[in-house]
Amino acid sequence: MIYHLLYPLHKYWIGFNVFRYITFRTAYAILTALLLALIFVPIFIQFLKGRGWAKTEKPYEPQTHNGKIGTPTMGGIPILISMIITVLLWCNLTNPFIWLLLLTAIMFGLIGFLDDYQKVKQGKGKGLTVKQKFGLQVLSAFLIAFLLIKGVGFSTKLYFPFFKKFTPDLGILYYFFIVLVIVGTSNAVNLTDGLDGLATGPLSISFGSYLLLAYMAGHIKMAKYLQIAHVPGAGEVVVFCGALLGACLGFLWYNAYPAEVFMGDVGSLSLGALLGTIAVIVKQEMLLLLIGGLFVIEAFSVIIQVAYFKITGGRRIFKMSPLHHHFELKGWSEPKIIVRFWIIGIILALTALSTLKLR
Repeated sequence: MIYHLLYPLHKYWIGFNVFRYITFRTAYAILTALLLALIFVPIFIQFLKGRGWAKTEKPYEPQTHNGKIGTPTMGGIPILISMIITVLLWCNLTNPFIWLLLLTAIMFGLIGFLDDYQKVKQGKGKGLTVKQKFGLQVLSAFLIAFLLIKGVGFSTKLYFPFFKKFTPDLGILYYFFIVLVIVGTSNAVNLTDGLDGLATGPLSISFGSYLLLAYMAGHIKMAKYLQIAHVPGAGEVVVFCGALLGACLGFLWYNAYPAEVFMGDVGSLSLGALLGTIAVIVKQEMLLLLIGGLFVIEAFSVIIQVAYFKITGGRRIFKMSPLHHHFELKGWSEPKIIVRFWIIGIILALTALSTLKLR
C-alpha cells in the first residue's frame, strides 16, 4: 500500500522516487515485520493462554520436554500476520510472485492450524493423520506449481550449482519436482522445530540468503555476470524475503530459550513451504540442499532411523530422531544444541553463496 500510494507522487516531488528501490523497501520491510512481530507475539501469547492452546505431551520426545507442556503454541499465526501486513505495505502488488507466495503462506498455514488445533483439543499430540496432512500439502503444492508454470509462464528448466550450461528442461516433470521441493522443505522445517528457536534461527538465515539470491536473479546484469538464471520480477521477492526475515527475528525474541511460545505446525509448515517456493521462483532449488542443509540433515536422520529400525527389526542408529533429540539424550544442554546448529546453518549458507563464483 505504501509503495502504491507514495511512489506515484514522485511526479510531484522527486523524494518519493526512493520507494521504487527494492533495497529501500526491503530494509523497511525487515524493520516493519520485526516491529509488528514484537507487538503481536506477546498479545497473542496472552490470547493463547486464555484459550488454553498450549503444547501437549508427545510420545516421541525426550521426557525432559515434559517441562515445556503448557507453553503456548500456534505462534506461527502472529508471524504470518506480521509478514502479510508488511508485504501488503511494502511490496509491488502487481507482481504475480507476491500473490503466489501469499497463497502458499495461507494454504500451508491453514493445514498447520488444523493440525495444531486438533492437537490442543485432543491432547497427546494427536493432530491430522499423516495421510491427511501429506495429502493436503501435495494438493496445495500442485496448485502452486500449476499457477507458477501455466499462470505465470515459468520456465521448466533446472539449474545446478557449479555448472554453467547444464540446464535440463524437465517439462511436465517439473510439476512433480516443485511439489517435492515445497512439501519436502515444509516437512523438514516441521521436523526441525523441536527445540526453542532451533527452526526459527536457521529459517532467518535461509530467508536472508534467498533475499540475496532473489536480488541477483531479478537483476539482469548481475545474473548475467554470475551466470545464474535471470527471473524477471524476482526482484520483488527480495522485499517478501525481508518481511519473512523480520517476522522470524521478531518471533525469535520470544521463542529463544527458554521459549515463551512455540510456532507450531501453523508456523513451521507455512514457513517451510514459503522457503521451498522462494527457492523455486529464484531458480535456486538445488542450492536449497545447502542453504537449508540443517533441515535436510534433520529430515534424513528421521528417514534413516525409520528405515534402519524396519530393516534390522528394532535396532536404532540414533538414540532418538530427529537428530537434535539424539544429542539431547547424549547429555548436551538444549542451548548448546541450538547455538551449534545455528552455527552449522550459517556455515552452510555461506558455502552455498560461495558457489555463485564457482561456475
